[in-house]
Amino acid sequence: MECDKCDRDAVMHAGYSGAHLCENHFCASVEKRVRGRIRKDSLVPRDATPEDPERWVIGLSGGKDSVVLTHILDETFGKDPRIEMMALTIHEGIEGYRDESVEACVELSDDLQMRHELVTYEEEFGVQMDDVAREDPENMAPCAYCGVFRRDLLESYAEEFSADKLLTGHNLDDEAETALMNILEGDVKQMAKHFDASLGPFDERNPSDDFVPRAKPLRDIPEKEVALYAHLKDLPAHITECPHASEAFRGEIQELMLDLEDDHPGTRHSIMSGYEEIAEMAADRYRSGDDDVDLNDCERCGSKTARDVCRKCRLLESIRAV
Repeated sequence: MECDKCDRDAVMHAGYSGAHLCENHFCASVEKRVRGRIRKDSLVPRDATPEDPERWVIGLSGGKDSVVLTHILDETFGKDPRIEMMALTIHEGIEGYRDESVEACVELSDDLQMRHELVTYEEEFGVQMDDVAREDPENMAPCAYCGVFRRDLLESYAEEFSADKLLTGHNLDDEAETALMNILEGDVKQMAKHFDASLGPFDERNPSDDFVPRAKPLRDIPEKEVALYAHLKDLPAHITECPHASEAFRGEIQELMLDLEDDHPGTRHSIMSGYEEIAEMAADRYRSGDDDVDLNDCERCGSKTARDVCRKCRLLESIRAV
């Protein structure tokens, strides 16, 4: 099959659009959509200047999504004096998995000459995920612990580096799965939080100063297209699933989403289009209602929490008690 735009062989057929694209036009399409999302979400404020640049922290895990994100951001803003970027990698302590992806992070950041910082659960919390997964004091999936710890480190280091925004490599599949999970669970408040955290233009979100705002420039790109882009660009991505990944509900949603997309191309895009509108309305409701929760400083670590002690510190206490 030939490319729709030239006479080269197509490397990708997008069922949701019907497009057949060669390598060059496919890569250009991915980059155009990512840059379009950056403009639509107003990531670069109009008042950004070389004298007062925007500071972005990129969550770089070494997987295909974060590697592709970092590559495209560098291609787009690497020489822009209004933007300062640094990559942050978190080592959870997973033997035979994270070490290889850290190597990919180091290789990419060296190639791009981008500042790169590495932090570890062991140094920050005194734990390793292999031990946490084995002992499991709270009797829950390893991802539940890891998600709390990772979010805490991303947030705390973004604040330490005076970041204006925290950018992560969530793709279209990730976001559509999260949206469908929130809908099926009937969690309207979580929809509102999702919008304020990382959906829509920044001038439509909650202007709270409690957390560094997040952005997801890949959220229009299907996972398979991210993987193909990484392959075609020969990027040093570590494409292996975490051995502790066991989010049963998300796994079921993922299988459902793939089946729906096969039978009805464009399902993921439709879900996100409707979900973002609903999430924005939910955010407006909870901002103007009486359900706002005052955030306090955690008594132990100082991070923002609705309780006296944050979730991270309570989990660490449980782990250390084993």
